[in-house]
Amino acid sequence: MKRRALLQLALLPWLPAVAAPVRPVINVSTLLGDDPATDVAEQVLREAYSRLGYKLEVHRLPGERTLLYANEGRMDGELYRKLGMDRQYPNLIIVPVPLLTYEIVVFTHGTDFLLNGWDSLKPYTIGHVRGIKIVQENTVGMRTEAVPTMTQAFQKMMVGRTDLVVGNRLSGMAVIKNLKLDEVRVLNPPLASFPVYHYLNKQHEALAAQLAAVLRQMRAEKVIDAIQQRVANGG
Repeated sequence: MKRRALLQLALLPWLPAVAAPVRPVINVSTLLGDDPATDVAEQVLREAYSRLGYKLEVHRLPGERTLLYANEGRMDGELYRKLGMDRQYPNLIIVPVPLLTYEIVVFTHGTDFLLNGWDSLKPYTIGHVRGIKIVQENTVGMRTEAVPTMTQAFQKMMVGRTDLVVGNRLSGMAVIKNLKLDEVRVLNPPLASFPVYHYLNKQHEALAAQLAAVLRQMRAEKVIDAIQQRVANGG
């Protein structure tokens, strides 16, 4: 009996390992570039999907392609956008729990003026990230320079190609810090402030309801607040 037990122990290292269960993958799109707001949304959703047994993969795409791919079903969803995108892209379903508040502000380098809404930008050349709907919609007819990333928008402004950069406060402040652009400042008040939400293709309608419940739980547990604070502190 003792010899049999020893033989069994000796054979154990040669037994095949039991494979861990493979988690289904959810592929979502978002805009190109490093963006603290994107980091917050990604970390929040990565945790939420993990709680439901899914793995999240985020694909950074240029401009309108992020929404088009999600709407067409080539992606499972869009990482985050403002309220109402499902009206323009009818195959998208909103997950009705805000991930963070998105604040659109004006960054300047030596251009000083009284900021009083979008119309006060008309005399200037405006740099912005391609694909941000609220900026595109509110600068129609103005002189604009759309680029793939916030870093490129700031670089154009610093060499005089544009007068201003309009975009998300968190994103711009990260670029200012990374490029050490101490002379760039933010004009007040913000042009807009609004919550942003995750969107899924309508084929995932059941998953959207489950995800909303998990996000509400994470908000109640202060997990979302903790992620926002960690990203703001550079974590």
